[in-house]
Amino acid sequence: MIVTPVPAAAEPADFVHPALFYRDLEEYTAGVGAFVRAALAAQEPVFLAVPGPHLDALRQSLGSDADGIDCVDMRELGRNPGRILAALQGFADRNPGRAPRIVGEPIWPGRTEGEILEATRHEALINTAFAGRPATILCPYDLSGLPPQVVADARRTHPTVIEDGRDTVSPLYTDAAVVCSDCDLPFPEPSRDPLLLEYGDGGLAQVREQAENWVRGADLDPARRGDFVLAVSEAAANSLAHGGGKGTLRLWSPATGVVVAEIRDSGRLSNALAGRRRPSLTSGNGGRGLWMIHQLCDLVEIRALESGLTLRLHVSGS
Repeated sequence: MIVTPVPAAAEPADFVHPALFYRDLEEYTAGVGAFVRAALAAQEPVFLAVPGPHLDALRQSLGSDADGIDCVDMRELGRNPGRILAALQGFADRNPGRAPRIVGEPIWPGRTEGEILEATRHEALINTAFAGRPATILCPYDLSGLPPQVVADARRTHPTVIEDGRDTVSPLYTDAAVVCSDCDLPFPEPSRDPLLLEYGDGGLAQVREQAENWVRGADLDPARRGDFVLAVSEAAANSLAHGGGKGTLRLWSPATGVVVAEIRDSGRLSNALAGRRRPSLTSGNGGRGLWMIHQLCDLVEIRALESGLTLRLHVSGS
């Protein structure tokens, strides 16, 4: 069994963000377990955000040490990767004056290409969001189950890498802005002909009515239909307020029980972290619409290009 080193404890104003590469469950529980036990020994708060089967394995491995640790199934929290950062920052906010230790596993075998791309964007933005903040976020990656490109991107989004018992600086670590730009790949065209609507000033009611009428034919329960319409309305409202006063909406269903809306306008995403942190009552309106969209949708895909901003909103099931 490979003994995995424990990342050094965060000093004041020191953020540590290593990727932990593992090949099997034994290596996983050994590496993550050592990280958790070191945090508990230092009396630092611990948050585990990993897929359910890994969470179960860690609880069994940790035994009574798992009692009282904050845990969440990443398959639920991170279904839309755009939701994850708010949860990590929220945990840190609830522990002021301390250096939280977090295990976040946003990418696992079986993720779709779109989910992986947005999770990679999230991993890059962690470095921006936590810069100068005393915390450690350990991110496990399955070398045996993930595509080589995912592992390569992990080396770009993490300043250090733990592999084969060694904790080393990643020579491929890249600025978050560069990684996010690389994530702005062209969208594939819809597999089915979409419904198209162009809208401008005063057209928000038309957008909402069109979305409501269209989604009635989808195989979603009423609550999810309502979430979809609200998310589309918020995205269109952002177009009118910040995207040049007009936009284009496309609606389609790529599979039974799945609906997608694409909103395209000439706006800019001036803050890559917009919508990824819960808005406060005193923060004004910045990011509120995008925050709601992230909470309502199962996946939010973002393309921020010189030509403008495009969002693809995915909603499925019940």
